[in-house]
Amino acid sequence: MITKLEAIRSLDPNAHCTLADDVVTWMTTPISEADIATEQARLQAEYDSLAWERNRKAEYPSIEELVVALYDSEDRAAIDEKRAAVKLKHPKGG
Repeated sequence: MITKLEAIRSLDPNAHCTLADDVVTWMTTPISEADIATEQARLQAEYDSLAWERNRKAEYPSIEELVVALYDSEDRAAIDEKRAAVKLKHPKGG
């Protein structure tokens, strides 16, 4: 979940404020609650749209597996199969 503070920082990296019990106290020019909520939604949608990428990364072959595959053609085929299965399981944009 994208936090209110993350949205504030996205909107204004130089903003200075405190956040306690979901109440923002501003030391710089305030940002409206509506703008913060809109930015939270935008950032969350962006994060959610990249779930396939995070899932693939978690399931792709490890560096160690890839190094071993460089020296063993049987391992190379297994690595290719594993990568293909991960891509099928987590399609781009899906």
